[in-house]
Amino acid sequence: MLMEIIQRLVEQDKKVWYKINVLWQNKILDLIAPILRNPNTWIPLYIFLAIFIPYKFGKKGFYWCIGFLVTFALSDYTSASIIKPLVHRVRPCNDATLQKTVHLLIDCGSGYSFPSAHAANHFALAFFMLISLHKQFKWVWIPAFLWAFSVAYAQVYVGVHFPLDVFFGGILGIGIGCCTGLFFNRKVGLK
Repeated sequence: MLMEIIQRLVEQDKKVWYKINVLWQNKILDLIAPILRNPNTWIPLYIFLAIFIPYKFGKKGFYWCIGFLVTFALSDYTSASIIKPLVHRVRPCNDATLQKTVHLLIDCGSGYSFPSAHAANHFALAFFMLISLHKQFKWVWIPAFLWAFSVAYAQVYVGVHFPLDVFFGGILGIGIGCCTGLFFNRKVGLK
C-alpha cells in the first residue's frame, strides 16, 4: 500500500517536472534561472547583511550573523550529508529514462537529488531572517519568501531537481530556519 502511494507520488512528480522543465521553457527563464540558483548571485546580499545587521544592532547583530551561518551549516549538512546519502534519488539530468527529454541548462553534477540542498538552505536562511527580523522589518517576509521560492523553482527549471526534491528541501529548510530563528530570538533577540 505504502509503496503504491510512493510510486504514484513519484509518477506525479515526474509529470510536474516535465511541465516545468520541458513544456514551460522560454528564453527569458533560460537566462534567469541559472543565475537565480547560482550561489555567487547571492553574495552581495550576504555581504550587505553581514555589514548592515551588525551596524544596525551592534553586538547582537554580530550574533545574528553567527546564527545565519549556523542555520546554513545545519541545513546544508542535514540535506547533503545525512538525507541524500540515505535516499539515493537520481537527479533528472542523470536519469537514463529522461536523458533525451531533460532541458539541462547547467552542469548536472554527480550527487543525489533528494532533497534539494539549495532549496533547504535558502528556505532555512529565509525563515531565519523572517523570524529574527520580522519585528524590526515587517516587510521582510515578502523578499525572503520570494528569494527562497525563486531559487527552488530554478532548480527544477534548469533540470537538476524534481519538484518533490525542492518541496521537501523547502520543508526541511523551513523547519531548521524556524528552530534557529526561535532559538536566536529567545537567547539574543534584536531590539
